[in-house]
Amino acid sequence: MANLVQRIAQGRGDEKADVVLRGGRVLDLITGALLEGDVAICGDTIVGTCDSYDGRDVVDVSGLILVPGFIDTHLHIESSLVTPFEFDRCVAPRGVTTAICDPHEIANVIGAAGVRYFQEASRRTLMDIKVQLSSCVPSTHMETAGAELPASEIAALMGDPSGLGLAEFMNFPGVIHRDPDCMDKLALFEGGHIDGHCPLLSGKDLNAYVAAGIRTEHEATSPEEALEKLRKGMRVLIREGSVSKDMHALRPLLTDATAPYMCLCTDDRNPLDIAEHGHLDYMIREMIRLGTSPLAAYRAATLSAAEAFGLKDRGMIAPGKRADIVAIDSLEGCNARHVWAAGVQVTEKAFAARQVLEPVGRGSVKAPKVTAKDFRASGNRTNTDVIGIREGQILTDHLHEDIAIVDGDKAPDVSRDLIRISVVERHGKNGNIANGFVKGFGLKAGAIASTVCHDHHNIACVGVTYEDMALAANRLSDIEGGFVVASSGKILAELALPVAGLMSLEPFERVRDDLIPLRDAARSLGVTLEEPFLQLAFLALPVIPALKITDRGMVDVTKFEIIP
Repeated sequence: MANLVQRIAQGRGDEKADVVLRGGRVLDLITGALLEGDVAICGDTIVGTCDSYDGRDVVDVSGLILVPGFIDTHLHIESSLVTPFEFDRCVAPRGVTTAICDPHEIANVIGAAGVRYFQEASRRTLMDIKVQLSSCVPSTHMETAGAELPASEIAALMGDPSGLGLAEFMNFPGVIHRDPDCMDKLALFEGGHIDGHCPLLSGKDLNAYVAAGIRTEHEATSPEEALEKLRKGMRVLIREGSVSKDMHALRPLLTDATAPYMCLCTDDRNPLDIAEHGHLDYMIREMIRLGTSPLAAYRAATLSAAEAFGLKDRGMIAPGKRADIVAIDSLEGCNARHVWAAGVQVTEKAFAARQVLEPVGRGSVKAPKVTAKDFRASGNRTNTDVIGIREGQILTDHLHEDIAIVDGDKAPDVSRDLIRISVVERHGKNGNIANGFVKGFGLKAGAIASTVCHDHHNIACVGVTYEDMALAANRLSDIEGGFVVASSGKILAELALPVAGLMSLEPFERVRDDLIPLRDAARSLGVTLEEPFLQLAFLALPVIPALKITDRGMVDVTKFEIIP
């Protein structure tokens, strides 16, 4: 009651506000106007705007524009390759004050314990981490994951203060064909928030999917696809990650009229991309540069995101709202000079005061020791299914190439950019090894291997020489997972990710710096992709059309079946 009384008293000016931001202008997300006046904060809540206030602490923000804290509406913090605490340090200073995450990467490795780790972490970070409950662990029946989350275990995780609903429902065939397990999970959240994931779905199948109560969609890659989903009541989240880059395609659809129903997300973005380009701040800058109105861009990043996820306590700089505030240089520049998260100024001192958690998921790489012969691809026909990479997308093409059989093996052919791709089961379940072909890496020698391998997170490896593939894959067991680049019998570069084979124990700055020699090593082998490591990870995700590979074989995603 005292807090309520204090908020009212400070808002009326009968008492000094705890903090007053003075001299800046506030972006009004309703009209787009820039409003004069102080911003008064009581504890974690904004209590006054558009007026003059006295404060116990007065912060001069003269010449700056105040906007609400940015909300990333869908991401996997694990894909930043750092713990939630280092992710907090990495992006909160850029203005991200709310992150709506799906911890299904770590859940696929260690199950419910991974979700609980994120729930506990959310209570200790400066930014507000909302932890959606992972709906598809594993994503399909066509892969071997380290754990499963049936409806009963999801139910046991419900009720945490960090929760908003059910995370991206990737098994869209299971929804539209009424798979009993899918129905049990959807029933748990009926009437609540359920995130979508239905690439290229349209027509009556899309109607059926949306009729299940699924509200958001981040997999639209064209304006036509996004528009159909908007017209059928879904909130479309424009995504710009390290691999999935849909912003330029969807930006023309974001206008003042559509902005209330569109949001921004990153899905998967690593610290090197964040350092070189930015996070949501980059998306805002780039969209405005390309012609999007500032009102539409900032609305999508703040108020529309809050409304889409039922977060009525944030998204505007207005009395009664959570004090998530970013002081930027200009609407076009979107460079954060100061950030407040729930009234706490984001500084190194504030980060140092947090209580962090002990890491989980150590020793999770239990892969068999492999040899060069394990990567041979036998077959009795030259016509071969080949994964065709689309750079900047996680969609792939289902190609067919004639590849000669020599001594019982279909060998990589660098002259045609046809290289081996393999997945090695690493959870100690069955030791499966599947081999196939991929086109689009540009690899001329050596191998690249990773335990970041969506969503089952087995070992994914691409290579030209089988000996280097074996070297790289085996090295991952030694370092508890991560990324490895090998050539001519030597390790050229590596990054250890010992937290479930997904996240580093190091500060984000160290991870960012270590990614540079990794990228350089990959390029030295001929790789032409801007982000080869996460691109490799998505080649093993069997819910994204058209052709993928898991430890059980090549997957025709369109038919939703393993190719014999």
